[in-house]
Amino acid sequence: MIEFILNGETQKYEGDPQFSFLRYLREKAKLISPKDGCAPQGACGACTVAVNGKATISCTMPMKKVAGKEVLTTEGWSDSWKETLAGAFVEKGAVQCGFCIPAMAVRAKALLEQNPQPKLSEIRKAITPSLCRCTGYTKIIEAIEYSAQLLQENRLPLEQKVEKRAKVGQRFPKYNSRSVVLGQRPYVDDLSFPEMRHMALRLSDHPRAKVLRIDTEKAKALEGVERVLTHCDLPGKRFIGLIKADWPLFVAPGENTHYVGDVLAAVIAKDKDIAREAVALIEVEYEVLEPVCDMEKALQADSPLVHENHETNLLDTCLVRRGEDIDKTLAQCAFIVDEVYETQRIEHAYMEPEAAIARPLAEELEVYSQGQGVYEDQRQIADLLGLPLEKVNVILVPNGGGFGGKEDLSIQGHVALAAYLLQVPVKITLTREESIRMSIKRHPLRLHYILGCDKKGKLQALKARIIGDTGAYASVGMKVLERAAGHATGAYYVPTVDIEAKTVHTNNCPAGAMRGFGANQANFALESAIDELCQKGEFDRWQFRYDNALDNGSCTSTGQVLHQGVGVKASLLALKEDFYQAHYTGLACGIKNTGVGNGSPDSSKVKIIIESPEKVILYHGWTEMGQGVHTVAIQFLCEQTGLDPKIIEVRVESKVAQAHAGMTTASRATSLVGNAIINASQKLNKDLETNSLAELKGKEYLGEWRCDFTTKPGQKNQNQEIVTHYSYSYASQLVILDEKGKIEEIIAAHDAGKIINPTLFEGQIEGSLHMGLGYALQEDCPIENARPTRLKLKDCQIIRAKEMPRLTVKGLEVHDPLGPYGAKGVGEIGLVPTAPAVANAFFQYDGIRRRKLPLARR
Repeated sequence: MIEFILNGETQKYEGDPQFSFLRYLREKAKLISPKDGCAPQGACGACTVAVNGKATISCTMPMKKVAGKEVLTTEGWSDSWKETLAGAFVEKGAVQCGFCIPAMAVRAKALLEQNPQPKLSEIRKAITPSLCRCTGYTKIIEAIEYSAQLLQENRLPLEQKVEKRAKVGQRFPKYNSRSVVLGQRPYVDDLSFPEMRHMALRLSDHPRAKVLRIDTEKAKALEGVERVLTHCDLPGKRFIGLIKADWPLFVAPGENTHYVGDVLAAVIAKDKDIAREAVALIEVEYEVLEPVCDMEKALQADSPLVHENHETNLLDTCLVRRGEDIDKTLAQCAFIVDEVYETQRIEHAYMEPEAAIARPLAEELEVYSQGQGVYEDQRQIADLLGLPLEKVNVILVPNGGGFGGKEDLSIQGHVALAAYLLQVPVKITLTREESIRMSIKRHPLRLHYILGCDKKGKLQALKARIIGDTGAYASVGMKVLERAAGHATGAYYVPTVDIEAKTVHTNNCPAGAMRGFGANQANFALESAIDELCQKGEFDRWQFRYDNALDNGSCTSTGQVLHQGVGVKASLLALKEDFYQAHYTGLACGIKNTGVGNGSPDSSKVKIIIESPEKVILYHGWTEMGQGVHTVAIQFLCEQTGLDPKIIEVRVESKVAQAHAGMTTASRATSLVGNAIINASQKLNKDLETNSLAELKGKEYLGEWRCDFTTKPGQKNQNQEIVTHYSYSYASQLVILDEKGKIEEIIAAHDAGKIINPTLFEGQIEGSLHMGLGYALQEDCPIENARPTRLKLKDCQIIRAKEMPRLTVKGLEVHDPLGPYGAKGVGEIGLVPTAPAVANAFFQYDGIRRRKLPLARR
C-alpha cells in the first residue's frame, strides 16, 4: 500500500505502483488543476504540483515515488495564497488561454515560499520547465514579481476592486479568469458525465496506401468494448471540410489513405485504457503506395495523384497582376534582388491537446467543443449524422490555445457519431503524439522574389512565384496562399506586381490556418529582399522603408486603395530613435488583414437577454481561446449601455444563441462582435431611456453587422472599386543584438486603431513575438517520407522563459474607419515582421544572409 498526503488528507493507494500520478490526481482524486498537455512526455509542465514544497512534474512520476510525500495542488491552497496569486495573475494580464497557468502559479508559490524576494533571473529559471504558447512569459513574470511585493506588504491585489463601469480603452480584468489561474474553469478534458464512455481512434499506418481490409473482430471481443465504428456506421455524409468537403471521417476499404493521420476506425469502451488496447487489436491490410512528399515534384506530369479522383495535385492558383509589363519594368530598375526564400512547416503546439465530448439529450445531440467555430462544427456534425441543424447543439468550451489549428473539425465528428449511435455520453482526448500526427500545420512555402527599385530607392516592381505545400486535404490552404499573394508587397507601395501563388497537395500532414495565415511567410521574403536592396544601393534601411511605406491613398499588391487609417509610417517613427541608437539592428514592417474579405460576405450576430436586474446574458458566436474576446465584448456592451460588468454573463452556444459567426481567426472577432454589439445596444439603449432593467426582464435584443462589399483579388465591387479586405493592421519591429550577437531586445510598434484593453493588447503582441521568435530561430516540424519525425512536444522547440529576450511594446492608435471605436486586428499582426527582423539583425552582425527558416542561430 502506498500512503501519502494530498491537500491535507491521507491517501491510501493499492494499485499498480507504476500508475501515473497525474492520472491518479485527475481520475481518482478528481482534481482538475493539474492539466494533461503531453503526458507522459513531461515537456509542457502543465501537470506541475508541489511535492514536499517543490514544484514537480506529475505525469512522469509513478505512484511509488509519492509514498510518504506531502502533495499540494491549488485546490488545497489557503485562501490568502489563492487571493494573492490569482489576483496578481489577473491584474497583470498573465492569463490568456490559461491552460499552463495553474502550473505557473504552483511554481510561483514554491519559489516565493523559498525565496520571498526573487530576482528576475530566478523567476525565469523557476518557470522555465513550464511552457506557455500564449503570453511570451512577460506578464507571468510580472505577476510573480507583483505577488512577491504583495506578500512583502501584506496586502491583496487591486484587481479585486473592479470598476463598476468597463470602459473601452481601460485595463479591465479578463473575464472569468480568477478561476482559470486556480485551474477551476474546466477545459473539455476536465468535464465528465454519468455513464460516460471513452473513445480511441485507429489511425493509418501509411501516408499513402490502398486499404484492402479492416478487421475489427479482436477489438470487438475485448471485454469492456461496447462498439467499433467504421465508415459504414455513418448515417449521413462521410466527407467534411471548411471550404471543400474532401476529408473523410473514416477511410473505407478500397480507398487510399492520404496521410498518417487518417482515421480508419474508432473504439468506444468503458474506459480509455480498454479503448486504446482495443484499437491496437484492429488489423489492417494495405497495398502500400509511394507517397507524394515534395510539392514541386507533385506538380510534375508523372507524379502520382494524392487524390485519385483529381486530375492534378494542384489545388488552386491565385494570380495578382497590376501595373505595367513586369519584365520590362524590372529591366529598367537600377537595383534588383532575385532570390529564393523558404519557410518551414511548424506545429501549432497549443498546450491543450484536442478533446471533445458528445451526449444525447431528449431532443438533440449536445457537443462540447474546443473548436474555433461552433457554427461550422454544428454544420459539419449535422451533415455527418444526417440531422437538421436544430438537432445539434455545439457548446463552446474555452480552449487551451488554438492559433488557427482548431478551425478544422478534427475529433468532434467521431465522438458525435458515437454518442448518437450508442445514446450515451462519449469522450475522446488525443495524446500529444496523436495530436501532432493528426493536426494541421503551418504551410511551408517556397518564394521566388524578384524585387526592383530605382536609383533613388523607390520600389518599382515585384515578380513573385510562390508555392505552398497544403498536404493531404484542402482545409483553408487555398486561402492561405491567397493571403500570401495579397500580402506579397507587405507594408509598401509597389507600382507593378506580378504574383502567382500555387497551393499543392502532397501526402504530408495537412496545412491550414495558423497565426499570420500566409502573410508572415510572404513578409519574410519581402523584408529580407528589401534589406538586400538597401545593401546593393547603399540605402539607409529605415529611410528606405519610410519612403516606400503605404500611406493614406496608396494601394496594396491587389490594387486596393487604402483611404484612411494607414499606420505604417507611424510605427516606423515610433522606432526611429531606437534604430539609430543601437549598433546591431534588424528592422521589418508588416501588414495583416483583419480576416474579413476576399469577396466572401461575412457577418456577426449577437443576442442580449435581460434575465433580471442582476443578470444580463450576452450570446455571441466567437471562441474564447486566450485572446480575450469575451472581455472586449463586455467592454463594448458596457461602453454602449453603461451596464455594470458584474451582471453580464457571456455564453457561446450554437443552438440557443443563433448568434451566427464564422471562424474565430485572423483577428476577426473584435471587429465583428464589436460592431454587432453596438448595433444591439442601440435598441437596448432606446428601451433603457424609459424602462429599468427589472421592467425589461425577459426581453431579447439582437444585433448584427455585415460586410458584403469586399472583392476577390483582381476583381472590383459594384462601385467599381477593389476592396480585397475590410481592414488592415500595421506594425514595425526592431530586433537589437548585443555585442556577442545574441538577441537582447525586440521593440514592437503596433497600430491597433483603438486599443480596447491595453493589458490584452500588450499580451497579444508579447505572445506573438514569442511565437514569431520561435518561428524565426528554431521551431520546425520536419517530415520524411510523408511522416512527421518529431512527435514529442519538446522537439517542437518552443522557446522557454529563460531564453526570451526583453520585449518592449509600443501601442499606436491610427483609427480605422470601419472598426468598432476605430479598432483593428491585433492577434495576427504581432508575428508578421518578427522573422525577417531577426534575419536582418543577424546579417548586420556577421554579414551572412539567411534566406531559409528556421535560422538556427541565437
